[in-house]
Amino acid sequence: MDRTSIIFGNPIDAKTIKKAEKGKQKFIKKFGDDQNKTYHLGLKPIEEIPELGISNLVHAETPLTLPENPLIVGNIRMGFGHYRIAMAIASCAKHLGRTPVWFDLASFDATGSKMIRHQNDLYSMGSKLSQKIGLFNKLFWEPMNSEGFRKITYNAADQKNAELLVPLYGDLPRDVPFVGTHVWPSQGAVHAGLTHVVNAIPDNWPMGLHLAEGSIHTVQTPFAYLGYKKLNGMAKKPLKGMPDDALRCVGHYIDHELVSNVEHDCGLRIERLESGAPIRFLMTVGGAGAGGDLYLAMAKHLLPYIKAGKAALMINFGDHLAMWEVFKKQLPELTEQCRTYFDDYEGLKKWSETLDGSREGGITAFCHKDIFEAVYSTNLLMRKCDVLITKPSELAFYPVPKLMMRHIGGHEVYGAIYAREIGDSTFECETAPALCDMIDTLINDKAILKKLCERIVELKNAHFYDGGYEVVRLAVEGIK
Repeated sequence: MDRTSIIFGNPIDAKTIKKAEKGKQKFIKKFGDDQNKTYHLGLKPIEEIPELGISNLVHAETPLTLPENPLIVGNIRMGFGHYRIAMAIASCAKHLGRTPVWFDLASFDATGSKMIRHQNDLYSMGSKLSQKIGLFNKLFWEPMNSEGFRKITYNAADQKNAELLVPLYGDLPRDVPFVGTHVWPSQGAVHAGLTHVVNAIPDNWPMGLHLAEGSIHTVQTPFAYLGYKKLNGMAKKPLKGMPDDALRCVGHYIDHELVSNVEHDCGLRIERLESGAPIRFLMTVGGAGAGGDLYLAMAKHLLPYIKAGKAALMINFGDHLAMWEVFKKQLPELTEQCRTYFDDYEGLKKWSETLDGSREGGITAFCHKDIFEAVYSTNLLMRKCDVLITKPSELAFYPVPKLMMRHIGGHEVYGAIYAREIGDSTFECETAPALCDMIDTLINDKAILKKLCERIVELKNAHFYDGGYEVVRLAVEGIK
């Protein structure tokens, strides 16, 4: 079915359609044409995080046999964000009695997979350049992420490219519940004829990029709901909006383990505050190390507090050690006294389990080559920290007090605005001095951190963090 020419009743101009077809043919020329090929899939347990009970879809020689009550979590590796949301959906699915099945479209030797990896490489390069070259960020990267991806014509091109993903879906039953935590898996599922597809939109800034007509679109905020309902700003003239059955505002996509322990974890945070224990800061440096200078500045600023027993620092370096080497060179005083868990997920897990009753301070760094361990390490320590230091990406929605760093890409701005408005985060601190000043404030004015904790409990009781459960229910029910 052609989903490029008309999107939610809005005709796409002939020039854009021609450009979209040309783009698809370009990928075929570069990576081959496998549209008539049959791919079979098999199941392989993801043993690195057994607590989620996930099996991974991998290439196989024989047709797929799915487990009982499956829910497919379609995703791609693009930074850590889409993997993290996928883990949240898998966690909620397991809690609701479904068997989560991991489907990373970028992991196969197929034309569509190569296309995704190619586009991801370009995005990653752009993201890194935006942090190093101010003019590139101002003139290209910010406008592209806030306005370029916003246009409905961008979606038209993606819809045409999604036709190349269809062969990977051949083994999936048409009515299997399917959740895409990036739009490309959702588009591929719809093009393949799946009928129970939920497109879990990650950002708070409505963009044409995220449309997958034929699925149920879910958003995390009322702001995003109205923007998508109106397809606001996605063309020069007002567009025909999305129908009621195509869009739901469900709340934040959060793991069951985090949601169900909000009162427990925030209670312990308040106890630590009142007892004078070190304030625990968790930095999510990640594999790319975007914003590296800011992380270094904050770590350096925290050192005197750590020595005085007023703060503790935990740093997740993601899935490679490049930023650790930078820290070693720039801050030897920090790294020389650092507890490390490098490719020791079990050790990190056991250590994290001791922290509830501990007043332990110091510095801890961890890094894991395995992507699942690298991402889920933040989940483990998120429950044990007092402040999560993060850019306003997918983590802007998580139920933990947040110190918000400078955004990367204009679309992230609206995650920061939303988090500060609902009251579980600081406002966005864009410079090293602003971040260090906020660190001073959180350490020395404990009423602020206590208020953030109390607000998180209020939001949990108001079901703000129930989006993961709602996404799973919608996928099981399908479009009605």
